[in-house]
Amino acid sequence: MKLNDIKPAEGSKTVRVRVGRGIGSGMGKTAGRGHKGQRARKGGRGKVGFEGGQMPIQRRLPKRGFNSPLVNQTAEVRLSELQKLKVEEIDLAALKLANIVPATAEQAKVIKSGELTRKVVLKGVLATKGAREAITAAGGSIAE
Repeated sequence: MKLNDIKPAEGSKTVRVRVGRGIGSGMGKTAGRGHKGQRARKGGRGKVGFEGGQMPIQRRLPKRGFNSPLVNQTAEVRLSELQKLKVEEIDLAALKLANIVPATAEQAKVIKSGELTRKVVLKGVLATKGAREAITAAGGSIAE
């Protein structure tokens, strides 16, 4: 390969379409802008952030920080963390007491990460499909 042999990939460089240059060009008359409407007009794009009269997002949100109500309050718990717990019956309070989940957590969910060899009973704690299988295989149970 030589420097003078290098060419751009096929189809990567295209000729610019010259709009508004007559009917024969295929982009004459309305020049690809359609008929009427705001975007058919000269300078017709509107302001940045304009949402058609709806209150824009930058004005809907407060100036200072805010806590989104959509933030998930579910904490993840690994199987290896359940293995280290001393108690057999595990609920949200036991997980908070052992500092496995934060005190602000509203619910907890066990995920299949690590190994579980001892029997545990989950009460009011969610579990993934893989974690359920691992807990029942170790002789434990899940009570909703």
